[in-house]
This record gives sequence, C-alpha cells and structure tokens, in this order.
Amino acid sequence: MAVDSRRAGRGGQGPERPRPTGLLDVLSVAAVALDTRGRIVFWTPQAEDLFGFTAEEALGRHAARLLVGPEHLPTVVSLFTEVLETGRGWAGAVPVRHKDGSSRLTEFRTMRLLDDLGDVYALGIAADHTLLQRVETDLALCERLINQSPIGLALMDPELRYLLVNPALERIDGVPAEDHIGRRLRETLPFLDVDTVESALRQVLATGTPLLDQYHVGRPPADPEQEHAWSLSFYRLEDPGGRTLGAAASVVDVTERHRAAAEADRARRRLALIADASARVGTTLEVEQTARELAEIAAPVLADVVAVDVLDAALACRRVRRPDDGPELFRALALKAAHPTVALNAADPPGDLAAYAGDRLVTLCVHTGRPVLVPRVGPQDLPRIARDAEAGALLARAGVHSYLAVPLIAHGEVLGALDLKRTRNPAPFDEDDVVLAGELAGRAAVAMDNARWFQSVRNTALTLQRSLLPEHAPHHTGLELASRYQPAQSTSEVGGDWYDVIPLVGDKTALVVGDVMGNGIDAAATMGRLRTATCAYADLDLAPGAVLTHLDKITCDLEHYIVTCLYAVYDPRSRRCTLANAGHMPPALSRPGRAPALIELPTAAPLGVGGIRFDAVTVDLHPGDVLVLYTDGLVETRQHPIDDRLNALLGFLDEPHRPLEETCDLLLYGLRHPDDHDDVALLLARTL
Repeated sequence: MAVDSRRAGRGGQGPERPRPTGLLDVLSVAAVALDTRGRIVFWTPQAEDLFGFTAEEALGRHAARLLVGPEHLPTVVSLFTEVLETGRGWAGAVPVRHKDGSSRLTEFRTMRLLDDLGDVYALGIAADHTLLQRVETDLALCERLINQSPIGLALMDPELRYLLVNPALERIDGVPAEDHIGRRLRETLPFLDVDTVESALRQVLATGTPLLDQYHVGRPPADPEQEHAWSLSFYRLEDPGGRTLGAAASVVDVTERHRAAAEADRARRRLALIADASARVGTTLEVEQTARELAEIAAPVLADVVAVDVLDAALACRRVRRPDDGPELFRALALKAAHPTVALNAADPPGDLAAYAGDRLVTLCVHTGRPVLVPRVGPQDLPRIARDAEAGALLARAGVHSYLAVPLIAHGEVLGALDLKRTRNPAPFDEDDVVLAGELAGRAAVAMDNARWFQSVRNTALTLQRSLLPEHAPHHTGLELASRYQPAQSTSEVGGDWYDVIPLVGDKTALVVGDVMGNGIDAAATMGRLRTATCAYADLDLAPGAVLTHLDKITCDLEHYIVTCLYAVYDPRSRRCTLANAGHMPPALSRPGRAPALIELPTAAPLGVGGIRFDAVTVDLHPGDVLVLYTDGLVETRQHPIDDRLNALLGFLDEPHRPLEETCDLLLYGLRHPDDHDDVALLLARTL
C-alpha cells in the first residue's frame, strides 16, 4: 500500500505535487512501513524522491534486499528484529542503496506500530543525512546567533505579538523574554515614536519590502535618566510556500554613535554661537546695549531665561572692594526669556537696583569670581537663587530645574554676573555649558568694560564742556537770544563745539560759534581755552577780523588742532552786524516777508593754519530778523550732499515770528538723528 498525498490535477491532467510549506517539506521526510517479514507495505511519495523507487517498484518487496547492501544487511536485519520484538525505537544513519546504484547515507528514525487488529509493523522515518545535517547546522547557528548576538532580535506574528525575543532585546527594553511572549509591540518598546514603528512594521508585512536602519530615540526602563538611540530593521517572514508567518525586527544599540553625533552637533552649535556672539555682542559703546545683546544671544540656545546684572559700583567705575561675605548691590541691565514664563516676574526689571545677600548664589559668583552651577534645582536651592520668597515661588511655578551663574570679568575685575535658568529645556546645565557661558560672558565683559570707561570719560568731557558754555544768556540790548548744545550719540566722544554771547561796550554784543576738530576731554579743554581767549579779545573791542587773527595765533601754538569759528558783532544803535568767518559754516538769516537765505562771507581757512587774513562783512538787520549761527553737526551727514542739507535748514526758517526756543527745538528735531556722530552748538538772535 502506498500513502500518496498527490491529487489529480485540474482537468484530469496527471498528479500535482503540493508546494512545500514547512520544515518537513524542506527535509522531504519519507515514511516506509514494513510487516513482520520485512516486506514493504507503505511507501510515501517522499520515499520515491529519496530512494528513487516508485511505489509499484517497492511495495511487497523485502526492504533489506531492496535498499541495503550485503555488507550492511546483517546489522540492519538485527536492528529491525529488535524494534519489532522490544518496541524500542532506533535512530541513526544507514547507507541506503539508491535505484541508480549509488549508496547514500540516510538518517532513520524507526519505531514499532500496532494496528486495531493486533498486527505489528515497523515504521521508518527517513531523510537525507547530508540535508538533515545542513539543516541542523543552520538551526544551531541561528540559535547561537540569536541568543548570543549583541543585536536585539524579535519574531512577531501578523498581529505584531511577540513569538520570540533574544537576550539582547531583553537588555534593551528591560523586559524579561517570557514577559514578551503574547504581548504587543507598543507594550514593551521604550521608543517615543512607537506608532511610527508599528506603522513601519505593518507596511513591511503588507509589501514584503524590508525597512533598514530606521533611527529611533527613547529612554529604556533600565536607564530612564539617559536618552538612548537604536537602529531598527524590519523583515517579513514567509514559509517556503510564500505564506506570511509574521515579522522579524532587529534592534541595534547605537547610543554611543548617537551621543557622539549629538556632542559633535553641540560643539558645532557652540562654535556657531561664539562666532555669532563675536559679531553681535559689543556692537556699540553702550553698557546696556551690550548686556541686551548678550541676553539675546544666550536665549534660547543656552538657557530659557537669561538675566545680566552688573555691580552698581562697577557700573559707576568705582573700584570694587575685595570679595567678602557681605551683600552686593546689583543693577539689572537685561532680561530675556525664550518663551512666555512667570520666571520673568521673579527677576529684577532692567534698570532696577537690587541688593542680594551674601548667601545668594549670584553674590557668591561675583565674590569668588567663579561660576556657580546647580545642575538640578531642588526646593532647597530656590531661596538662594531668588531675591525673596515670592520670587522663589514664581521660579518653582515656572519649572526652573537647572541654574548657572557666570561672572562677568574684564581685566581681572568682576563687573557682574550672567544669570541662566532652564525651564523647558529638559537637559541640566553641564560643564560644557559652563565653558560656553564663560566664553560668552568673557567677551561681553570686555565690551562692557570698554563701554563703561568710555561712558565715564565721555561724561567727564561733557561735564567739562557744559561747564564752559554759558548757562543762561544775560540781557543784551536790542537782541532776543536762544541757544542749544546737543552732544553726539552716546557711543561717540564729545566734541569741541561751543557758542558764546559776550556783552561789549556801547551796548554792542558779540555772537560766537566755534568747533574744535577733535573729540574727548582734550577737545573740550581746548575749546575752553579758546572761549576764554575770545572773551578777552572781545573785551578789547577789537574788530571781528582782528579777533580771529589773534585766535589763529593761539591755535597755531596748540598741537594737532584745527578750529573753525564765526565771530559777529551786533550794534543795536546802527542795527548793523559785522561778521568774520574762519572756515565755519555760513550763518543763515530769516527776515519777515522775505525768504530765508545764507549770508555770503569771504572764504577763509580755519584757525590754526597761520598767516591768514580774515575779512569781515557788515549786514543791516531790521526788527524781527533772526540770525542763525550753528556748527556743522546740525547739517552735515554721511548720506546727503551739504547743499541739500543747507536748503533743508533754510526750509525750517520760513517763519521768523516763531518763538526762538521753539525754532531751536524744531531745527534739532528736524535736522538731527539720534545716531548722529557729531555734536551741535546752535545760537539764534532776533533783533528787537
């Protein structure tokens, strides 16, 4: 009898072999049954494949004589007899004769069978020994690779339930292997994007196309404080017949590579931030602006909340006492948050003064001149960070979890501190952040130090210059006067512009406007010397040209200085004004009923050139006429032609009856820009 699983093909066309679907099909396991006389009574199609004999050729034949060579016949008969008599099975490899005459080593499993009639049979399960050995080797290799591989491996059914996991995957997700079985993927994976992983696996199951090296990040239960990274690859599993069995996933821990890449990225960002700070911090000679630039650079790249506080003594350029344990008085200069937060309400508003006790961390920072780092802020730390209990409660509400204070040090002097807090950024401050913050603070501190000393010198020069200018013009016969002095922008040095009104004999009045070419205290001091000399020569009742000649001689004795000056004398009795010019801007005259115009004066070189003749011009003035004297800072710019600016000046003088004070303000507002780099002296005189 032959046990044959073959069926008639469609249309009655011959037998059709089923497609292999499992391991037994791969091994092509054959089954042969013998009766007690050793005759073949069952013969499977696989036996035909293995031994070459058809069922018709094998059934009824003596198995040993058909399949075993003479040299092995006694041994095989003895084993066959033992199985039938004792019922004990036997396993081993036996050389079997193939139909083609060759001998092939075949792996056998034999056992005794008993049917319902009490008849006894011997069943032999056979497979090619070489093929079986190769499969066993492959299985052993797979088992070793799976169990000993550092790569996490998992097999899942089509519903993505675990069927098998290896020890490496246990270590990755922190779940024992037995606890995986039957559970779904999302119940064990530590990835933040588990939905993406499941979607990718379902795509692989549907298409059969593997997905390789998918990058995922998460925090495993075994190490919840640290971020890990894994490379995932997904494959569809099929049996030899193409039926989908499930999916396989490999998980490679690439945390070290991830951290190295992250560190390299952080290093690039740090370098980019330092380069950005080099271009954006210290663009002006203003302490407050530099502090704002530092805060804007640090947020949000370095911290969520940034404050820049400077010691009030340092801001005033007073020598700071040696560090001690006492309180410090800080002036808040800048405050910046990367996002809306109540932590801003806990900080001192820019411009405010605040005293911090010696136990506060920011005070400790400036006392020691060293950074103060609190990687993880706890309730016990907030009282030492905040200015008071209310501010501490606000910082707690804001979620401040990490704190860093870095001193602002320039030329060995501690100027203040850069105060950094993190709320939304989950990473605590580390030593790399300390180095980066120190680099930013150091660059900003040098710029702030330069700015504060510049401001101090500028304020000194401005104070000197203002003290040398007439505070209030006294009453002068026949004239109404108004004047202004406006320094340049705060980042420019004070110049040597001045004006003066000098009473002369016979009710006459001298009107003077001048400009010392230069900046700073030296220019202001030179201006003071020339103003004093001008008053002395004017008191001698010299003509305007003679006064300028004497001033020219004095200026020649001053090294490296060139001075422009306009000197005018008004006589109210004759209503005549005599003017002499030494390289200065032409005066303007506004008359009722007539268009304003510039007074044409003979061209002359500035004071300090030497040997120059200064000719004077006399003009008649009528009641209501307004004479406008000014320095070049009122009209000169770097963007516009001087003629256009002089026409603009005349345009503001179209109403001579306007109050002089109002006209002064109008000229300054209309012609000046807050960022202009030169100072201005302006003197207006109306005849009465």
